[in-house]
Amino acid sequence: MMHRNTLKTQGGAALLLLVAVLGLGAASLLMHAFSRNGAESQRQQRTLAILAQARDALTGFAATNGRLPRPATSATDGRERPAECASDADCSGFLPWVALGVPGLDAWGKVVRYSVTPEMSRAPIASVSAVANRVVLRRKADGGLAYVAGQEQCDVSAQCLPAIVFSQGKEGYGTAASGTRLAPTLRGNVDEAVNELASTSFVTGNSVDDLLAWITLPALYQRMRAARTLP
Repeated sequence: MMHRNTLKTQGGAALLLLVAVLGLGAASLLMHAFSRNGAESQRQQRTLAILAQARDALTGFAATNGRLPRPATSATDGRERPAECASDADCSGFLPWVALGVPGLDAWGKVVRYSVTPEMSRAPIASVSAVANRVVLRRKADGGLAYVAGQEQCDVSAQCLPAIVFSQGKEGYGTAASGTRLAPTLRGNVDEAVNELASTSFVTGNSVDDLLAWITLPALYQRMRAARTLP
């Protein structure tokens, strides 16, 4: 007959083995979660770098051409749209990546978006009277909106932004490199739906995973004046 102490020892060993197996499983799940979060963080950082590169290329274009470029011809054609913008909506679309010589896709494979004040896309820019009219708002935790850049009324004495460039992030809306519009993966996100169709006002913060970058008017004019392309 097997001794009682032996049975206890075997039972304890089996329990320890079970705990070890469960611990390994939990550790594996944690490692997978950390790996996934790390990969998303890397995509965000790469996308922010792409937006920064685009912003610098936009001001470089203006320094050379005396104006900011119009949006791309389409999601699959990164050349600048040939016709002048007749409205704010005409001047909102996709980044003209071919004209700028920069990447046209973010790290999630979505075409980078771009919106420019129509007056800033025509040369020469009348710096004494042109009004930059793009604004960025942040959705606060309490549900309200606050201006991050610009204000409710844009005019000569209180300028807003000349241009905005942005990624639509992992979730939500976007356009694939093939030109296919992607269905939102998170339903009911009003702010991402706004950004999908926006022409002058864009929202960031809280539940919005869109990544936005913008050009300020002083920075644009400083670059253009240094190149002597601003009257």
